[in-house]
Amino acid sequence: MELRVERGRLTAYGKGKAHKPYEFGVKVSVATTLNRSKGGQFALHATALPGNPYDGHTLATVIPDMEKMIGNELSRILADAGYRGHNAPQSHKLRVFTSGQKRRITPAIKRQMRRRSAVEPVIGHLKSEHRMDRNYLAGEQGDAVNAVLAAAGYNFSLLLRWFRQLLCLFAALFLAFQSRPLPQQTA
Repeated sequence: MELRVERGRLTAYGKGKAHKPYEFGVKVSVATTLNRSKGGQFALHATALPGNPYDGHTLATVIPDMEKMIGNELSRILADAGYRGHNAPQSHKLRVFTSGQKRRITPAIKRQMRRRSAVEPVIGHLKSEHRMDRNYLAGEQGDAVNAVLAAAGYNFSLLLRWFRQLLCLFAALFLAFQSRPLPQQTA
């Protein structure tokens, strides 16, 4: 089911979930790193996709955009089953792996596919803590800005947590050195 109201720009998507049969809003693409990060998973790329595009048809625009943003070529792209039948650029066709795929899957790729689900908590935090669940900005530009600002806010919260831990470490070291008695000078 799709419902459109122009002034309020409301779009409903039938998701088929029992607890929440319809979701309202704009589809957002979020990408994280494949490797484990010590301080938490950073959101590398977030972009709003207006309309109701099929997941697989978004890769043609998202992959070059991501590569331009990070300044490096993507060696492997892991996606969920919604990206089957994707239209990735020709140079990346054999680098996209979807969950449930059987061909061209090595044991190393299987291990990495288990890491693919690490993006789900990032999406949950973006929705619940960084206002991606409700957008107060108007228009398609507002949707795009909201997605980028939510991802930036999430990344800044990870950095602030790291700075807080670093500050606590420095404070503990300072207190440890200050509480030590000074060595006695003998003349």
